[in-house]
Amino acid sequence: MTGFAHVLKPGRIGTLELPNRVIMAPMGTEMGTPEGLFTAQEIAYYTERARGGTGLVMTGISAVSEDYETLNAGLCCVHTDAALPGLTALAESIHAVGGLVSLQLTAGLGRNINVIDPDRLPISASDNPHYADPSVLCRPLEIDEIHLLVRRFGEAAARAAAAGMDAIDIHGHTGYLIDQFMSACWNRRTDVYGGSVENRCRFATEIIAAVKANAPGLPVSFRLSVNHRFAGGRTTAEGQAIAVVLAAAGLDLIIADDGSYEAMDYVFPPYYLGDACMVPAARALKDVVSIPVMAVGNLTPENAEAALAAGDADFAGIGRGLIADPEWAGKLTAGDRADIRPCIRCNSMCVGNAFFALPLGCAVNPQVGFERERRVEKADVLKHVVVIGGGPGGLESARVAALRGHSVDLYEAGPQLGGVLLPAATPEFKKELRAMIGWWERQFTHLPVTVHLDTTIDADSLATFEADEIIVATGSLPLLPPIPGLDGANVIDVLDFHRGVPVGHSVVIAGGGLSGCDAALELAGQGCNVTIVELADELARDMIVINRITLLRELGEKGVRILTGHTVTSVDADGLTATGPDGAVHVTASTVIAAFGVRPNTALTLALEGRANVHPLGDCVHPAKVGEAINAAFLTALVL
Repeated sequence: MTGFAHVLKPGRIGTLELPNRVIMAPMGTEMGTPEGLFTAQEIAYYTERARGGTGLVMTGISAVSEDYETLNAGLCCVHTDAALPGLTALAESIHAVGGLVSLQLTAGLGRNINVIDPDRLPISASDNPHYADPSVLCRPLEIDEIHLLVRRFGEAAARAAAAGMDAIDIHGHTGYLIDQFMSACWNRRTDVYGGSVENRCRFATEIIAAVKANAPGLPVSFRLSVNHRFAGGRTTAEGQAIAVVLAAAGLDLIIADDGSYEAMDYVFPPYYLGDACMVPAARALKDVVSIPVMAVGNLTPENAEAALAAGDADFAGIGRGLIADPEWAGKLTAGDRADIRPCIRCNSMCVGNAFFALPLGCAVNPQVGFERERRVEKADVLKHVVVIGGGPGGLESARVAALRGHSVDLYEAGPQLGGVLLPAATPEFKKELRAMIGWWERQFTHLPVTVHLDTTIDADSLATFEADEIIVATGSLPLLPPIPGLDGANVIDVLDFHRGVPVGHSVVIAGGGLSGCDAALELAGQGCNVTIVELADELARDMIVINRITLLRELGEKGVRILTGHTVTSVDADGLTATGPDGAVHVTASTVIAAFGVRPNTALTLALEGRANVHPLGDCVHPAKVGEAINAAFLTALVL
């Protein structure tokens, strides 16, 4: 427990005793049946987090009603007794591993509903425009409809209690339906559900009362967005006033966050927002309520401990961190902090999958959603595996092959492991991505992996003939278009910039993909005068939209000049020339950074062509995101 005494200290929520202060924050999984019932896949996912030592596992949203809207397929519903077998199986599975579980209940999404039903208008507190299609106005709920939804919460709470749930959470944040009632920006009602703070909170307080009446003894929590983070939305002072009303209604815990669909990056904070980005929201509630408060938002063990030690929160809500490593709490308890696999906050396969109604995944943990199927077990026949390339694909394949009992030799041509991660993750906002390298190195100390640095392997190397299996993970090479002057002395590759090659005060970046944009953000933060020139009509267009929101905002705030729709035609000693909609423009800069992208490094794969035991993966096959390389590497090594 050294260093994490507050995180690992037992806690209490109402009558419920928790073994520590780590709570899995509610997140949707998209793993339910088409009818909205819990599946064995979803139960295994939650159970693994309970088995890993989490104090309390909270589920993603479960709808209490389909009277007025229907959630996307894959999300759960508990509006009929058909949900009872799945709920019971979930509770029993988590209890069997010594865990505790809370069921999150939702009234619905209202103006944020993903798909508009052509047969009925979306619902809300007032006639608000639908978030995604403002031309559609929502239908304000009638008072008798509000009463029906409150009754549905009571019915769902009774099912939760009958199934053996340990607690119930109410989904009240981020501008979803309950929040639309609590918020002056969306609630213009003149009846008892509108006007004053108390009236706007009436729907929520009636729900709290119904849940408590129908699930007596079960602690009830509520997730509240303290600050909506957009002009005209809720301020922190308003959030505090709402929290006082909710606490007085009998809540046992408030989960404090920030954000809304209008500020969606706070709903799913990317790495740009940094550590503990919503602890101030928890602190604001601690100042006005006496019940426990849970903080969320990019929490590491260190800043979770700091927040609890400072009294800014009573519990640490870990969401994506527990996706990345289900043993987050258990490893802290065992004193194995260095073995916690970092969440790199990329949002690519957790939030990103949800955006496309796909089951939850993870960039760094390929077992997410496949806890039963992708178990790493000893191979029947032990082999000598040679891995060529020390980037993310090579490192993960070496780890998994060694876990299966194979003897692994990992060859890296450079002096350090990490491949493209090593230079690409130099910015402070990418420190968790860089930490993955150290995590793999730590795993190798317990596994039969021999690392050979500064060693180049070709098709004639003895190592390739001695191997039973060869994994080729040689990565990619910079893409350099035939542009006059691109070989000039004032031009450097974007990765060379990250490796420490010095640049001048004025910099123009040729290429506005993720690599170029991140370099621009880092340089602007250092005080440089930065311009990005991009051929496409928008920057980082392949980036997940949530991360892109923060990136573009920060580029703007730091004064980065952006020229989209411009083609670089030449480079000279004073900068570069680009052609755009209004003709040619010369961008003066002391340094030109080439960030045109990458191409597969196929040389070794082609040289080994014809050998049945060769398995190329990652960027040397097709340049892609780090999560795709890691997941491909895991699956490749799992079947060796």
